Amino acid sequence: MKILKLTTVLFVMLVSVSITSQTRTDKRIISDASKAKKSLLKAHSGLQQLFDTSAGYVIFPNVGKGGFVVGAASGNGAVYEGGKLIGMAGLKKLNVGFQAGGQAIIEIIFFEDSAALDEFKEGNFSFAAEISAVALKSGIGLNAKYKDGVAVFVLPKAGLMADATVGGQKFSFQAF
Repeated sequence: MKILKLTTVLFVMLVSVSITSQTRTDKRIISDASKAKKSLLKAHSGLQQLFDTSAGYVIFPNVGKGGFVVGAASGNGAVYEGGKLIGMAGLKKLNVGFQAGGQAIIEIIFFEDSAALDEFKEGNFSFAAEISAVALKSGIGLNAKYKDGVAVFVLPKAGLMADATVGGQKFSFQAF
């Protein structure tokens, strides 16, 4: 009986530690996403219209990408629906082709309507090779066009890389 109680207590403690560390990680990502949104709006205030009118969006505040012929990218983000935080997301990309270097970027995906957002939340969302992102630069006109229900923007943070595509990205979603 004592072994069962001890096992139960240990199990509860392990679950609590796991949940607490995950919550800390999520809080950091959410905080970084909030800062990234401010950086995006500072770089291009025209994005405010998309934040206001889209069905939802996901902000990946710290996407790291790098490669030499074979490349990879990875990041975690916060998902919003109607301006309210609803969950967390993951981004993974692996590709082969001309590329060299490393870069840290902010990536944001706007969902034009609830159907596009629902597809993302169902975990069936990925980008085909022909999807590309609009690189944000101050003073440049915003070309905000949805393609297949999504619009993608990136803001370089650091580094240099000869690769501007977001094609081949796969995403995961975890609701709160």
